[in-house]
Amino acid sequence: MCFEPSYDVDFNRKATVIKEEQSRHCESPCGNLRGIPTTTAELQLQSTSAVTPCTRTTMQALVYHGPGKCAWEDKPRPTIQEPTDAIVRLTTSTICGTDLHILKGDLPAVTDGRILGHEGIGVIEEVGAGVTEFHAGDKVIISCVTACLKCDYCKRGMYSHCRQGGWILGCALDGTQAEYVRIPCADGSLYAFPPGEDEEALVMLSDILPTGFECGVLNGQVKPGDSVAIVGAGPIGLAILLTAQFYSPAAIFMIDLDDKRLAVAKKFGATTLINSTDGKAALRVMELTEGAGVDVAIEAVGLPATFAICQGIVAAGGRIANVGVHGKPVELHMEKLWDRNISLTTRLVDTVTTPMLLKIVRSGKLQPKRLVTHRFAMNDIMKAYDTFANAAKEGALKVVLKNDGRKGGEASAG
Repeated sequence: MCFEPSYDVDFNRKATVIKEEQSRHCESPCGNLRGIPTTTAELQLQSTSAVTPCTRTTMQALVYHGPGKCAWEDKPRPTIQEPTDAIVRLTTSTICGTDLHILKGDLPAVTDGRILGHEGIGVIEEVGAGVTEFHAGDKVIISCVTACLKCDYCKRGMYSHCRQGGWILGCALDGTQAEYVRIPCADGSLYAFPPGEDEEALVMLSDILPTGFECGVLNGQVKPGDSVAIVGAGPIGLAILLTAQFYSPAAIFMIDLDDKRLAVAKKFGATTLINSTDGKAALRVMELTEGAGVDVAIEAVGLPATFAICQGIVAAGGRIANVGVHGKPVELHMEKLWDRNISLTTRLVDTVTTPMLLKIVRSGKLQPKRLVTHRFAMNDIMKAYDTFANAAKEGALKVVLKNDGRKGGEASAG
């Protein structure tokens, strides 16, 4: 799931800023009520594993109200609905380009009233009786994809199309840009957070790293010695860049409109930078490859123009891997590609590589925290969205949201 805001200057400040200042804490310590069930919800805790419950029945969350409209407002706190559910208190979240797609109205399946967000780190407050791998108090990484582990798609490793889940957080189910979130199929949708690790680094395992690796690098079949072009140097493109280097490609071309992002790509390992503002990116790649094109062209934006670049630079026998979320039709130039022996792949991330990527991050060989440029308190999320939507102006890559009571809003060098 990705969409890179550097290619879409029309969004800018379209989101309606509606921020209601309300209390975020219980007025009395919840611990005083331990063991005294007074409501139906509290009585239900006797059949579940739970930490000491707070009596407050509402929380604050970012709520979608149709194209161009969102608000930080009160919503009911989630409760256990199925035995396999977990309720997680968010400590860290982030904003994805797909969230911008939703705000633009490109995903009509997302309806008015939905809490956005599908990435996060948190602490389990409560689990249903059917959850066996996790307990109240466990710190976890939330996967952007929900997996029951039992259906035919899950057994094929295609968690993205799980019959009980898939990508539902922040889409068909209330998401993670909130104080609390309900996670269905918790045993297959959460990962234990290793003690002592950095939340800002590991929140990138919720979506961006497995998306870039699976949809871009693996689907593109990057091999040692390959020439690779990544169209889009936003967060997802940079995640592709970082993980493509696992396979030692000979050359990595990075294409983007923003020189600041291209400079970051250079630091991250890109061998050739191409600014596509003049519309001649494909011509430049063909010149640099002496007319051959690249072995792998990876689309990491989600726009017709960037998909067209990939078609124009792929070599005979090459691969086009689409990663971007497309809200508009694109042209497939079969009149030029029919005899080129190319392959074209699409994919929604399955997160099957998350355990492996976690090991690499913990080893220090992959450092996703370098993608973080800005940090905000969760209740400053409207400012965070404005920063992320105006990425070129603000120099933003990944924007981290902290739900720890801080006032936030500061920029970071990453």
